Amino acid sequence: MRAEQNTGLPFMKMHGLGNDFVVIDERVLGTVVDETLAIAMADRHMGIGFDQLATIHEGRNSDLHLVFWNSDGSQSAACGNATRCIARWEMDRTGKSALTITTDRGTLFAEDAGNGLTSVNMGPPQLNWDEIPLAREMDTLSLPMDGSPTATGMGNPHCTFFVDDAEAVDLTTFGPTIEHHPLYPQRTNVQVATVVGPDHIRMRVWERGAGLTLASGSSSCATAVAAARRGLTGRMVRIDLDGGTLHIDWREDGVWMTGPTAHVFDGIWR
Repeated sequence: MRAEQNTGLPFMKMHGLGNDFVVIDERVLGTVVDETLAIAMADRHMGIGFDQLATIHEGRNSDLHLVFWNSDGSQSAACGNATRCIARWEMDRTGKSALTITTDRGTLFAEDAGNGLTSVNMGPPQLNWDEIPLAREMDTLSLPMDGSPTATGMGNPHCTFFVDDAEAVDLTTFGPTIEHHPLYPQRTNVQVATVVGPDHIRMRVWERGAGLTLASGSSSCATAVAAARRGLTGRMVRIDLDGGTLHIDWREDGVWMTGPTAHVFDGIWR
């Protein structure tokens, strides 16, 4: 049913480990979201508040298509936790145990992992400088900046710093500086990560266009890939974020992410 001006705009509020989303089903409503609306809804005092907004569309060769908006009104090609949340909701709604989902990142696959958990294959990581993208050709394993971080693309750019104590980093100051670093022409997500063991990482996140967040699925995938490439861990790791734990498995067919989701409430935007 199309939302009329006097009835408002239906939305869902979801989160994955505190990484929170507004979700709008545009299969029902038609196209309603633009930059202005995304910014207004993102305001945590005068609006609803979210890290990302996701809109659901009919899939041409998939079960559904997703578009992602950051809280500053910019768009992102990927959002792993939102993809898991929407996949869980769609599987519960339709009774399916697996879905094919298209995004600007490409075609992703989601499945019920049991025990209330949902897995999404976020696709192969982008490891070449021009895919991420970076400003010029360079070794993506060790960037020429303080801390020698690793660059990874997961449909959006990432910059991962391996540090002795992730808790000790002031991300509210450090994050914006790296997000806007000239090596990243499209800005970047920023992670600070401490390797706890060969299959265990503690990580904190500053998201491009959203700021400090409790969790990030694509950041978790990027950090797991970076750690494996540097020989710090294996390809299957547990990542502890401020909001909880994700399990990442870098397989031959892509980077699989598994974790819990929550559908918090439904509402009407007026």
